[in-house]
Amino acid sequence: MAKQEDQFKKVISHAKEYGYVFQSSEIYDGLSAVYDYAQNGIELKKNIRDYWWKAMVQLNENIVGLDSAIFMHPTTWKASGHVDAFNDPMIDNKDSKKRYRADVLVEDYVGKIDTKIEKEIKKAAKRFGEAFNEEEFVATNKRVLDYKAKQEQILKRLGESLTNEDLEDVKALIEELGIACPLSGSKNWTEVKQFNLMFGTKLGASADSAMDLYLRPETAQGIFVNFLNVQKTSRMKIPFGIAQTGKAFRNEIVARQFIFRMREFEQMEMQFFVRPGEQKKWYDTWKENRLNWHLSLGLGKENYRFHDHEKLAHYADAAADIEFKFPFGFKELEGIHSRTDFDLKAHEEHSGKKLQYFDNEINEKYTPYVVETSVGLDRLFLAIFSNSLQEETLEDGSERTVLRLPAVIAPYKAAVLPLVKKDGLPEIAHKIIDDLKFDFNVMYDEKDAIGRRYRRQDANGTPFCITVDHDTLNDNTVTIRHRDTMEQKRVPISELRSIIDDEVSMRKWLQKI
Repeated sequence: MAKQEDQFKKVISHAKEYGYVFQSSEIYDGLSAVYDYAQNGIELKKNIRDYWWKAMVQLNENIVGLDSAIFMHPTTWKASGHVDAFNDPMIDNKDSKKRYRADVLVEDYVGKIDTKIEKEIKKAAKRFGEAFNEEEFVATNKRVLDYKAKQEQILKRLGESLTNEDLEDVKALIEELGIACPLSGSKNWTEVKQFNLMFGTKLGASADSAMDLYLRPETAQGIFVNFLNVQKTSRMKIPFGIAQTGKAFRNEIVARQFIFRMREFEQMEMQFFVRPGEQKKWYDTWKENRLNWHLSLGLGKENYRFHDHEKLAHYADAAADIEFKFPFGFKELEGIHSRTDFDLKAHEEHSGKKLQYFDNEINEKYTPYVVETSVGLDRLFLAIFSNSLQEETLEDGSERTVLRLPAVIAPYKAAVLPLVKKDGLPEIAHKIIDDLKFDFNVMYDEKDAIGRRYRRQDANGTPFCITVDHDTLNDNTVTIRHRDTMEQKRVPISELRSIIDDEVSMRKWLQKI
């Protein structure tokens, strides 16, 4: 656990030092759980968003995009259930005066059991050596099976209690498990209460006439209220999807773990409209599709797993999370939900407008069912960044820090480095940049010795370094160095574009899906 915490601290420190993420309003001591994406962070975030958008919209003929407003009519949130049901269970520790999400306390307890299971696996692997079969061990070892049974029992009880709104049992579970306040170690808890997560605001020129509004807690409702507008103007036939990226806002009880849980965050969602009765087929299809998309980034299959929900939201008949192994354990990265026809019917009821589809193939009018995929862009940013940050010992005994970002989404694809700041080398370097910048985001770096510049670009996640030296003056060749292998190769300047494109093109990466 201490090792995980140290790694997470390094992630946060590196994100600031290399211009990825800053604390918002830092000169005023910051604002809790609000962060700014810096010069490199905004490039990485944009590239992740583009990678999602191309895969979701551009590569699917039956999915189109939307950008709905953050402000929506307040009845929207009454219809969606957010006014009455968008709550988290809250519990306070009487001694530390700190507030926690009750369900997260229990889930963190279950997460610590994962750590115990991993220890058992590592011990067995060491004992059996090359003959060790991890899959067989996990399926047959009594201690591991007992741990897993305990996890399942706890999560099932938690899910049932939350579904039945039995908050007394949630507190009883916390007490039975002996869960202590992470800050003080105290087990002196208050009762569990519900806490609504929406931010309220006003719309209007004066206090007397202003309308009460909410900052949207999700982007999905903008898709639902525009369902017919999009369907008719794009002439889409079911099944089809509407995709959207954008900001959402939640007044989290406990916003923590850096950009993992923030009060202002960005979602990438797609609502897929299907015939009633076909939702299970499409739910399974999108579970597989979304996992394959994540795997295409090359972060390691072992770092992903599915978690099927015990407690279903009021609108769902099936739900699962794709969880990722963050430095603080497996946590939700993306949700896939079968939302039934709840949303469209609720908006029909509250607006008085029909949101139905006439299906020519079966000559029938119906309210479509919906399968949703929803991934937090900030969480995905953190998953990629934390997984990519590595420290390694080289053959000569020296160490380097390298940010092995997938090349397709790296902020800068190449850095162009003149060996010295004279003899016409900077001019050639700038000419190379002027040629490459129409296709790739590239940078110029002339400060410090060439070895230190290599290390700096490694830590910044730049896939290629291009060095201009005195030989370049004679033969128009440069040295191109690969971040991951540190391999250096002499190539003609004319070949740089194709070499870089072969490594970073979205076509190549998305074909893995």
